Amino acid sequence: MQNIAPKTTLIDVEYFGHPQVIAPCLLEADGAVAIMDPGPTSAVATLKNKLNQLGLGVTGIDTILLTHIHLDHAGATGTLVRENPRIRVYVHEGGAPHMSDPARLLKSARRLYGTEMNRLWGEFVPVPAANVCALEGGERLNLGGRELEVAYTPGHAFHHVSYFDTVTGLAFVGDTAGLRIANGQTILPLTPPPDIDLESWPKSWQQIQAWQPERLFLTHFGPAVRPEEHLAELRERLEGWSVAVRESLKNGKHDAECAAQFAEQETTRLKRHLSERDAIRLARGAALEICWYGLARYWRKRGAA
Repeated sequence: MQNIAPKTTLIDVEYFGHPQVIAPCLLEADGAVAIMDPGPTSAVATLKNKLNQLGLGVTGIDTILLTHIHLDHAGATGTLVRENPRIRVYVHEGGAPHMSDPARLLKSARRLYGTEMNRLWGEFVPVPAANVCALEGGERLNLGGRELEVAYTPGHAFHHVSYFDTVTGLAFVGDTAGLRIANGQTILPLTPPPDIDLESWPKSWQQIQAWQPERLFLTHFGPAVRPEEHLAELRERLEGWSVAVRESLKNGKHDAECAAQFAEQETTRLKRHLSERDAIRLARGAALEICWYGLARYWRKRGAA
């Protein structure tokens, strides 16, 4: 656990024993306690243990703030609400119905993860509709006197929102600002199916920059400084990936071969700048083959292949 700002605590859920993969964040103010993106149910035991160490436990949580409903961010939500039924869950209106009736969400995820689905993410417990608070963007949430501004930030997912903490200058951006481990030198986009939208993503970055945040908070992983430079580098990398994937659709190869080749090429590129260990860690964290499929789906929907 790491205090990253006044009453703001990063909790590393040590996903499958690996540090710096998934980072829920605890926000406290005048007796109110919220957790941002609690992570998957497969890591909920670690999350609960660390909440206990902080003297809170699940019963001490009032609010769950979700940037989006992907399983690595929102999977544990229903499990926590089942244990503490007074928790309110804030989520974009496009994702809200899936929190209460996750059948379509889980069907889509199974296409990606197959037989590994349950092992990777664990059970997804439905959240009672009465506990769900739908957001559209533009709201101001009051957390014990601590104000959070909400912006609709699609690109990674159509149901993605970001939150700006006016007290600390932190912008909680989920996956809109990619993956960057511990403010390291390398930033990677996250482009899984099915909702990648390269047209709306830059508008989301503009929304984030309009806040003039001091730092970004990435679920994967932790605070990132110099937001403007961070987003500029991410945009350049995403544009490079999108061109590479579009070109790969023209070569007549099977998708699995294209995805594997893309992942190999990007991993090789990472190894030019990083140690082999760090390069492989980033490649796995981004799930490069899955990123290929997300961009391929985007281009196919637009008739590129």
